[in-house]
Amino acid sequence: MNKIERALISVTDKKGVVELAKELESLGIEIISTGGTAKVLREAGVKVVEISEVTGFPEILEGRVKTLHPHIHGGILFKRDNPEHVETIKKLQIKPIDLVVVNLYAFEKVVEKGGDLEEAIENIDIGGPTLLRASAKNFKYVTVVIDPEDYEKVLEEIRTYGNTTLKTRFELAKKVFALTSRYDRTILDYLSRFSV
Repeated sequence: MNKIERALISVTDKKGVVELAKELESLGIEIISTGGTAKVLREAGVKVVEISEVTGFPEILEGRVKTLHPHIHGGILFKRDNPEHVETIKKLQIKPIDLVVVNLYAFEKVVEKGGDLEEAIENIDIGGPTLLRASAKNFKYVTVVIDPEDYEKVLEEIRTYGNTTLKTRFELAKKVFALTSRYDRTILDYLSRFSV
């Protein structure tokens, strides 16, 4: 089991994220982050690498595109025990991302507050579900966390083993697919109220 070396943290729900990041940093784990999360972590004294430093590309289109990049998804999706994959990421200078902590834009809350169709559409998360699905698909090597309630368990395993167990990664991956399934269903149910 390889040691976790890099984490990507980008959360809407900031509960416990500062404590998580500080503990990861104390364990020697580099932290990549985006926008509001990076700002919160930096203000709390956590050293953060901006996503644009990793991609070499700025966030564009009012933040619609920031994590959709081979330097992010290649770092998540490569198989650590596949020599061809390892050679490819080395050749392209892509660094592994071993831990992904993401939760999604609160689409449901926007709808509940009575936001209009345009506002609702702007709150359909694209990068978040893509990061989550990529990480969950590659659970053999990558830990993905969507729920602050799982932070302590993940930290405990990293402290003990340098990584999480395969069993934990699999359970966390299943939580991701349950979430993304519900998320897409909520969007479909909302959009089904309209015709254009």
